[in-house]
Amino acid sequence: MAQSILGQNLNAINADGSITPVDGEMGRFDEPGHAALAIGEYHRATQQSRFGDYDLVDLVARTVTAQAFIEEEAENGLAYSALGLLAFGPSKERNPVWERLLEPTRETLDHRLLQRTDYDNHLQAFNIAKAVTRFSMGLSKKDETGKLIDRFVERIKVNSSAGYCDDHPEGFGGCFDIYGVLSFVFIRQALQLHANIHLRDRKLPSLRTHAGKYIKMLPDIVRQDGLGWAYGRGIGAYGQMHCISLILQAMRDGWIADEEKPKYFDILRRLFQFFFTTYLDHEHGFLVIRDGERTTADTHTTRMANFDAARYLCQWARLAKSIGGSMDAKPAPAKRSGRFVVFDKSHRKENGLFNYFDPESSLHVQIPLVSAGSECGESSSSLAFPHCPGIIDWPANKQIPILLPELTFGKEKVIPAFYGKNCTTGLGLRNSFFFRYDQPELVTVDERFLTGVGSCKVNWTFLGGKMTSEFIFTVKNQVQLDSMRYVIAIGAPHTRYRSGLTYTIGEGGLRPVVIKDDFQAVWGETEVVTDDPDYRSYWGNIHYLQHLVRDHPLIMRPGLKYRLVVEFEPDIAFADA
Repeated sequence: MAQSILGQNLNAINADGSITPVDGEMGRFDEPGHAALAIGEYHRATQQSRFGDYDLVDLVARTVTAQAFIEEEAENGLAYSALGLLAFGPSKERNPVWERLLEPTRETLDHRLLQRTDYDNHLQAFNIAKAVTRFSMGLSKKDETGKLIDRFVERIKVNSSAGYCDDHPEGFGGCFDIYGVLSFVFIRQALQLHANIHLRDRKLPSLRTHAGKYIKMLPDIVRQDGLGWAYGRGIGAYGQMHCISLILQAMRDGWIADEEKPKYFDILRRLFQFFFTTYLDHEHGFLVIRDGERTTADTHTTRMANFDAARYLCQWARLAKSIGGSMDAKPAPAKRSGRFVVFDKSHRKENGLFNYFDPESSLHVQIPLVSAGSECGESSSSLAFPHCPGIIDWPANKQIPILLPELTFGKEKVIPAFYGKNCTTGLGLRNSFFFRYDQPELVTVDERFLTGVGSCKVNWTFLGGKMTSEFIFTVKNQVQLDSMRYVIAIGAPHTRYRSGLTYTIGEGGLRPVVIKDDFQAVWGETEVVTDDPDYRSYWGNIHYLQHLVRDHPLIMRPGLKYRLVVEFEPDIAFADA
């Protein structure tokens, strides 16, 4: 598969090392670096320096050169190109790519690898890769890798009481998404190329402490049909690829106990099968992340994703060889569960992820209570509703209140997402699972506290295949609510790129029932958005929007509770059933 993807994309590398984007897309400044590392990983997996008529050493020399002279901020690309260079040899005396580089390129690359901004997010992983390359290539006698890893781990501890990566700690804070997984995968890949294996062995235990937390989350996150990480920024194909790499690296390093391996082999098989059937065009041999039925984050391009997929496939092939074993192992039967993973708990706010799974109905949801970070106000992917693609969908690049009330006070819009206090989960009546949290201060859609206006309590209850949401708003002083809206998006998996076991919604739909509505909202006409590119998800197309709206003012008075209670019992089917 990696050969097929490379065969479709190497021709996009121009004579100057720049990358030609696919039709209809704009390129990124870091794409040459992604191409360099993809080729480097292919070389590591095969030990080949040619690919058909292509000289791989020449292609990497060109892309590394192009990346070195890009003036715009591109830490990502520099780190990827550095590891792509290092993949051909651990020292400049025995590295064929280094020999091809002209002296001005060598000097510029050395200078840019030395330059680094101190980051407190996933970009710090790229600093680590740059330090690994400088020392291993002999460009510096001082190895800063250990110090940078220590700083990365220390900031995890500072920004998260539970030891997870907050990728946007400034401002509102609390952005706990798949970029934490990406950070550990990339750092581990960089350390594997480090010339000093003793440093690698010294730093792995501290990385394991935190990476292991994400590994333990995966059994609750990965759906029966294989869909992986389904909330936050940059998901879709990357929600599969990063998780697969994390598991394979953990197995190679012995981080997963023997008795746990059957479970993780099964998770790995499902993750890969979903990736293979959902994102790969088997006829032409390339990755499809954006077409007439689905889209992805604006920051991801088709060309970058294809090079990343080729890189990961080569990496998986190498890791699989070193791990050995059989994929036939079967885990214990799945059990009904409801668990809340605490990401951070402080006096100011709490963040976490609630996962619920019912094997009888196949209902499997993720409710993130996290910040949207750099996508603040631009996406629905981090909102606190039950994420279940194919059943409960949302647009990739547009924020709308999916299964959440959005209240408008003048110019301010508030939504019960992003943070909570007093987060609790447990068993309720008739063996139901509940997830509750308070918001002592209302928070706006762009993640600002609206101090002094009011508060909200949220209660989600799950019983079998039925889920009930309750939102209770109170105000501190009399205030005018200008409007309220609540949206249900009805979508479907991709008509071509999908597994037969992919979840989809049956003829019965979500079966929503409004139990109590103190806002006296009414259902509007169903809005058809099938042909609107703004309403495509990471997995398929959204066809209809159903709006529950109050479009005229309501005077909210202190001492009164304003409730919205909505119940759902989704009709869950399979795509090819």
